[in-house]
Amino acid sequence: MTKSQEHDIGGHHLNHKQVSVLEKVFAHPVSHSVTWHDVTTLLDALGTLEEKHNGSWHLTIGGQMQVFDPNHGKELSTQQVIDLRHMLAAAGLEPGA
Repeated sequence: MTKSQEHDIGGHHLNHKQVSVLEKVFAHPVSHSVTWHDVTTLLDALGTLEEKHNGSWHLTIGGQMQVFDPNHGKELSTQQVIDLRHMLAAAGLEPGA
């Protein structure tokens, strides 16, 4: 990947796809098409993501830890998108920041 294809957000180098997912997480109104696959790709670039034996995911970004319990669908629930948005914002990882 060339430097022109990377985006620096909060000191993290993200590719175009990861930036697109980040923008979707921060979209108003809340997007209902944020998939777990896309989010895990983004979160792997921003912090530590660990799947536990019970299926929950522990996300750590900048010293903050949040537990997400994936629903059975492939998309995040509205509340999960909001929770993720708050965590990313608290870590200074908003698009355009």
